[in-house]
Amino acid sequence: MITPDPMSSFHKMIAEKVLGGVCVKKPCFLLTRDVQASQRSIALIAEMIHTASLVHDDVIDDARSRRGKHTVNKIWGEKKAVLAGDLILSAASIALARIGNTTVISILTQVIEDLVRGEFLQLGSKENENERFAHYLEKTFKKTASLIANSCKAVSVLGCPDPVVHEIAYQYGKNVGIAFQLIDDVLDFTSCSDQMGKPTSADLKLGLATGPVLFACQQFPEMNAMIMRRFSLPGDVDRARQYVLQSDGVQQTTYLAQRYCHEAVREISKLRPSPERDALIQLSEIVLTRDK
Repeated sequence: MITPDPMSSFHKMIAEKVLGGVCVKKPCFLLTRDVQASQRSIALIAEMIHTASLVHDDVIDDARSRRGKHTVNKIWGEKKAVLAGDLILSAASIALARIGNTTVISILTQVIEDLVRGEFLQLGSKENENERFAHYLEKTFKKTASLIANSCKAVSVLGCPDPVVHEIAYQYGKNVGIAFQLIDDVLDFTSCSDQMGKPTSADLKLGLATGPVLFACQQFPEMNAMIMRRFSLPGDVDRARQYVLQSDGVQQTTYLAQRYCHEAVREISKLRPSPERDALIQLSEIVLTRDK
């Protein structure tokens, strides 16, 4: 069973709200009924791409549950799960082609490329401690934020010809998307399994060094060896978790997420005041206060 993900609300809300004040100085008179329908289609396409990526991720990670439900690969097996993800992506591609806008098609196909490249980045790691955080943020953008950033941009392209607005929409989505993932990485250490709908410390068990771990490593250099061996020795996961909780890694990651959300608000505030713009500002605040 494919279960809802918290990111779903972003796709639906952004498609409806991101163009409420799409212009910096004057309105864009392009919001016809057909354009609005196409903008809603972007939300559906984004959700399908996201869902397909979750199905494939669960296969790669050999995950047994997601949001408290059995994963597709747990129910049907890996082969059918891969095909199910492919089928969802093909449906998204058909819906994208029906919009008939080559610019939008190019923007959203970039998301699929970024997802794959992000997965490759996640499979690797950096020996150089100074390069690890940049690697982590690049992976975070490609696996999470690119979908939100490019969905925002695609919606703005359909509603307004001004490239300045397109860039504002993109930067808003990029910053909100990175903040969303940073908070997700924090919750892996601070929330219980029932809240998250998946086992806590899941990233450590997958051998992943996320923001809280990388910040904690600055205070506990002995974590470097664990990071390089991807927490593979007995006791590594528990020790790394304790180091994180003893450090200010969670607080530092939360602070970084706040900075990204503030930047998102700064970008979207360039648009004219409107209820939709206010809703997007509120959305950035929800990112920081969610507990699952």
